[in-house]
This record gives sequence, C-alpha cells and structure tokens, in this order.
Amino acid sequence: MSKRDYYETLGVSKSAEEKEIKKAYKKLAMKYHPDRTQGDKAKEETFKEIQEAYEILKDDQKRAAFDQYGHAAFEQGGHGGGGHGDFGDAFGDIFGDIFGGGRSRGGHQSRAQRGSDLRYNVELNLEDAVKGKSLEIKVPTFVSCEPCDGSGAKKGTSAKTCSTCHGHGQVQMRQGLFAVQQTCPTCSGKGKVISSPCTSCRGQGRVEKTKTLSVKIPPGVDTGDRIRLSGEGEAGEYGASAGDLYVQVNVRDHKIFVRDENNLYCEVPISFVTAALGGEIEVPTLCGKVKLKVPKETQTGKVFRLRGKGIKSVRSSITGDLMCKVVLETPVNLSGDQADLLRKLEEKMSKSSKKHSPKETGFFDGVKKFFDDLKS
Repeated sequence: MSKRDYYETLGVSKSAEEKEIKKAYKKLAMKYHPDRTQGDKAKEETFKEIQEAYEILKDDQKRAAFDQYGHAAFEQGGHGGGGHGDFGDAFGDIFGDIFGGGRSRGGHQSRAQRGSDLRYNVELNLEDAVKGKSLEIKVPTFVSCEPCDGSGAKKGTSAKTCSTCHGHGQVQMRQGLFAVQQTCPTCSGKGKVISSPCTSCRGQGRVEKTKTLSVKIPPGVDTGDRIRLSGEGEAGEYGASAGDLYVQVNVRDHKIFVRDENNLYCEVPISFVTAALGGEIEVPTLCGKVKLKVPKETQTGKVFRLRGKGIKSVRSSITGDLMCKVVLETPVNLSGDQADLLRKLEEKMSKSSKKHSPKETGFFDGVKKFFDDLKS
C-alpha cells in the first residue's frame, strides 16, 4: 500500500515553516496518542504515520530529500536512505570524525547548540540553611529574543538552508581518494543562512538580560549543595534550548555552633560549683534554649548528647543531635575574701587529695615512677 504524503499527513503545506509543522504535530499527537485512543488499532497506526511524518519534515536534510525524491529517498538504496554515496563519501565519514566533523544519528551535524549552564553562588547563615528560605536572585545571562522568537531572522522571514553545504554544516575537501570534512565557510556550520537578521539580536536569536528568579532553598542544605533550575541558564543560539542554572550553596560559620553533617556541636561554660555539685544549665539550640542536667563531679570536656536537637537532613527524614561540650570556667577577678575561701578549701582538700582529685594524684604518681625508673 502506498504511503500518504507527509505534508498531507500533518495537514500542512509544502511551504510550512518549522513552527507550523511542530504545532500541527502536537495537535494530532494529542488526538491520536495510544493513551487516549484506548486500544484502537486504526488510530495507533495513524499515530505512527504522524510520528514518521514529523521526524522527516522537522529535519531540513530529510525534508529536502523527501521534496526531491518522495518516499523513495528513505527506502534501501534510495538517494536519501541507508545506501552510501560515492567512494569519497565513505572516506569522508572516517576522516570527518578525526578532524571533528562527524555526523549525528540524523545524518548531519547538529548545529543548534544548547545554551551554557550557569552557576550562581549564594551565602546563607546557619539558621536559614536549617529552616529553608525563599529568596530572589538576579542573574545576568542570555535570553531568547522576543521579536524573532529566538530564530535570529527578522519577523516575517525565516532562515534558509545553506546552498553551499545543503544544510549539513560541513563541506568536503577531496584530494584523490581522501575526503576531509570542514566547517562550511558560508554558514559557519549552522546549516542555515539568515538573509534578513533580526535587528534586536543581530541574528543571534538571543539577547543579554538580567533575569530575576525566585529560588526556594530547601531545609537542611549545607555547603557544597546545589539547586538546579532547569532551563534557566543561557538561551542557545538560533532558538536552541537553554542550559540550566545551578545555585551553589555556601553556609557561613556560626558564632555558637559547628556543623558536622546533621549534627551540631557547641561548647558551654560551667562554673566550678556546678561541675562539683551538679545542677541545671541552659543550653542554646536553633529552636531556643533547653535545660541540661549536669551531674555532680562532672569533669571539663564532658560531652552531652541532646538527641533530635541537630539538623534534619535535606535528603531524608533523619534529624541529627546536638553535642554539648561543657568547659569548666576558672573564676576571675576574685576579691580577697573569695581568694581566702578557696585557699582554705584547698588546704582541707589537700589532706585527702587521693579522694578529691584522683586524676591529679594518679598523674603525679605516674611522673614520680617515671623518674624513679630512669634512675634505676
């Protein structure tokens, strides 16, 4: 059975532009997609024909081949099908890869290059990193030109297939049996020529602009985390898709807390009396103050774990802990009476130092034994 004309399948004229072809395809695809036709075999076959027609007509080279040879262009041995050209073409494929002029799966080099990805650095304090925050950022970048809709051609006109390379973006330089592919000097590898460039973008299809974007920082982010904003990078030239924007997070040092993944660490000073006799102290957390019970005879450097008072992970529901290290603070600016009281306490405690200061006693006993061993 003979195939329908591809233009007829999509319901467009032979002079239809790329936008018109794409619009017609989307409309028909929505109507005949298998998800919507509920097993209707006839409509599934129609959908396949629509897809085939679109794949040919959206490609400049394939479309040109179809216009010239019809369906025969894509049959085995046809002018545009799986058969190779002359002997020089076979060598051209090999040497083209070596010199950077290889072909894509569609049979010619892809010329519409995706826009570059961008990075934006943002600094947060620890509180905002833990709780999350929405903020606005201003990003200088290239955006698609509105007057020409990114095509680079003046409104009412369109780019034409390059007559030198016939849309390939490459030309072959032959010397005997060898053929080397080079970038087409007429279209600079784009495959198309714009005879009437857009005056706003000067034919580039994009213009410089500072965009204001809203970024939602999720709770629990840490230094080194990246937030990807798809399609918010630089717009590509000549209507190509835009790159992505990566928001790079850096969390500033905190005056009280040190972060280690989902755990927080802090040092809390305690008095000599609290350390010796025990008591309650107030400990800071990111959610406010909490009470911490300090047992008697607590030594400086003791670490207390407050479970669930750390940071909730951005990648899971796990919440870290707060590790409080108590540091004994030596009294300063003592009055004469206060100093006398400490001396009297020291005198009373020195009579039974092994009982009151076991670490000190053990240390100096070890020092004495060390020097005795040296003498012997």
